[in-house]
Amino acid sequence: MSMVRANGLSVHVEQVIPPDAVAGTVCGAHGGAPTAVLIHGMASDTLASWYLTLAHPLAATGLRVIMYDLRGHGHSERPPEGYTLDDFVDDLAALLAALDVTGPVHLLGNSFGGTIAFGYAARHPERVAAIAAVESSPPTAAWFARVVRQLNNAATYLPREHALAEIRAERGERASRRARMAREVLAATSLVRDLPASRLPAEERIAAIGCPVLWVYGGDSTVVELAPEVRRLLPKARIVTVSGQKHTILVDQPSTVRDIVLSWLRQECGVQPSRPDTAGPAERDGQDQRSAPESIR
Repeated sequence: MSMVRANGLSVHVEQVIPPDAVAGTVCGAHGGAPTAVLIHGMASDTLASWYLTLAHPLAATGLRVIMYDLRGHGHSERPPEGYTLDDFVDDLAALLAALDVTGPVHLLGNSFGGTIAFGYAARHPERVAAIAAVESSPPTAAWFARVVRQLNNAATYLPREHALAEIRAERGERASRRARMAREVLAATSLVRDLPASRLPAEERIAAIGCPVLWVYGGDSTVVELAPEVRRLLPKARIVTVSGQKHTILVDQPSTVRDIVLSWLRQECGVQPSRPDTAGPAERDGQDQRSAPESIR
């Protein structure tokens, strides 16, 4: 397990280094391998969702892949307070400095991880080469109202005695494990209080983000309802909706998300696979998050 000190916290970081250098010009390449930073979602998620899905396929294109557990999540330090959007963006900025990442980066975010990516890009547009967001939104008032409502519902429901058993019976063991993680985070931190108090960037700063942007939505997810707002703010962004999928599309359909993201990176940034086997561990071995390396369980 790799722990990095950033913004006053011990942050759990995992990296996948590309097997070979990729010839040619790649967005964000300022000496050495260009870098992709993968940011997971809020409360019920960890970096494992990226490790088992897109991390290795992205590294196979020549990208240095960095994943980290958000503050309060996974193996990262869990301070009792400090969970506004600015706190998460500050953590990302400090982590990049601690890892000596100096060139523009590709940011990939799942759910609220995409919001953090856009919060960082609004503040540091020159540091971002491209953004791919899965089931996410920029930090707008409409999105935050939705996220806060979900957190409040979870904080009310998950502490109930039979909540995890009900989730297991209805949605399976993996959903139950994710719910247990969320219950622990919500019980031990001020996340539910802090996030609604977040300072949101002005819409003009979001609209000014000029790098290539990709959005991936599940057609059966309620988050896809925000696609028109995304289109209004970022009219040049590419929006892909996958029919029949819900909010957990990243872990439910990793090969579909992989193909969408890699095709977009190839077209927008010239990123090319350096070897034919671009499947991640979960796809090669039929594993789920229980089969992640010990350091990221």
